[in-house]
Amino acid sequence: MHIKKIVDLSYPINERTPTFPGDPDVSVAPWTTFEKDRYSVHSLHLGSHSGTHVDSPYHFFQDGLSIDQIPLKQFLGTGVVFDVRGKKKGTPITLDDIAESIEKLKPGSIAVFMTGWDQYVGHPTYYEHPYLNPEVVDEILLRGVKTVFIDALNIDPPDFSSFYGHRAILGASGVIVENLTNLDKIDFPNPFFIAFPLKLQGVDGSPVRAVAVELEFVVITSLHP
Repeated sequence: MHIKKIVDLSYPINERTPTFPGDPDVSVAPWTTFEKDRYSVHSLHLGSHSGTHVDSPYHFFQDGLSIDQIPLKQFLGTGVVFDVRGKKKGTPITLDDIAESIEKLKPGSIAVFMTGWDQYVGHPTYYEHPYLNPEVVDEILLRGVKTVFIDALNIDPPDFSSFYGHRAILGASGVIVENLTNLDKIDFPNPFFIAFPLKLQGVDGSPVRAVAVELEFVVITSLHP
């Protein structure tokens, strides 16, 4: 097996990193410099949900698992990408929108929703994203899927009228990765997704370096009779 291609799905961490309204601002500043100290260290100030990040159950449930308690296998797996680009702002993603590919979901796979909303980062429209209809959330969980990715700020309605998706998925000890980018650059079948968090003890979420990987399996035949 070898890696043919890697697609970076994460936003850079800087002062322009997209964050949820009301979350801490992001700042990256020199702490030491080569000129003064002869080595470089930076000070980082950011929230647990800054940029491309993952939510743990503790994000919504006081007795839920924190990000360091989630089994690492939950942050990687073969993804089923649902192309729902073309949805209007603030509208639900329905079962009809994903009917063509829903049968591909298996226990342990990752449900990936490509809304195309990353094109609006830095614009007010980014905060008026599509969201997952409760029936979609229920169907995903029914099929044994507990890891959900989306290239939008939130899987739930942008007007904060409901957090059904968060409560259902995190309540099932699942995880949610939000604020992805570059999903449209995945041009190969059966992408393998990885989104490992920092090992932040007792914390509700973490920025991630999310990638999609094209794997090629090579059959090695013996030269001996």
